[in-house]
Amino acid sequence: MMQRLATSLGRNLRLKLADYGYAARLFARLLGLLPAALMRMALVREQMYYLGNRSLSLIGVSGLFVGFVLALQGYYTLQRYGSAEAVGLLVALSLVRELGPVVCALLYAGRAGTSLTAEIGLMKAGEQLTAMEMMAVDPVRRVLAPRFWGGALVMPLLAAVFSAVGILGGWLVAVPLIGVDGGSFWSQMQGGVDVWGDVGNGVVKSVVFGLTVNFVALLQGWTCKPTPEGVAAATTRTVVLSSLAVLGLDFVLTAMMFSI
Repeated sequence: MMQRLATSLGRNLRLKLADYGYAARLFARLLGLLPAALMRMALVREQMYYLGNRSLSLIGVSGLFVGFVLALQGYYTLQRYGSAEAVGLLVALSLVRELGPVVCALLYAGRAGTSLTAEIGLMKAGEQLTAMEMMAVDPVRRVLAPRFWGGALVMPLLAAVFSAVGILGGWLVAVPLIGVDGGSFWSQMQGGVDVWGDVGNGVVKSVVFGLTVNFVALLQGWTCKPTPEGVAAATTRTVVLSSLAVLGLDFVLTAMMFSI
């Protein structure tokens, strides 16, 4: 019994390590295909429109309501200490440092990541990828690389839109609705937000999250079973793994960026 258990554990461990190795090789190959993808910019631009423009309404509306909530909660908290005018600084720092990249990445994973997984999985189930290989067309170069880099390039733009709309939503609640002085709202924000230390770190986070979410989505579609059940399971795994990866990477990046 113990021998069978050890054999089963060893086999499962070997299979997992093989899967991780395959994923690492695929990720390295996609990174190396950046020059080839930029040479066929029309494919990348098409994916940027498909992944970014069609996610814009979801990102904008979500950012607006996040800004509403941040302004309300921030005002009620800061009012206790006589610092209600700093609500603009609180909203801006919360969005550009954390909530902008993180929430945007989670929404992107649910909207665009699942779409990528389903698309690649259906292409695999319909043997379109196999047909491309038979015609001497590399599906990684032709199909995966434009989607990978298109999503990676569009993610910082979506995060910027999310943060900008969220700040506008915070202003709408704080100034016209609650009555915070508008000059104090913007001056506190202007004096407290650092372009490189805060906005720059947020951009770095959004780039890392974009690479991660797109790779997870493409990997799940690329390796899924070519059946309806396999595609459905891969789509679910995309949301779960992408969300966990984004939250874990956010902790690591925050510890590295703001530990000083």
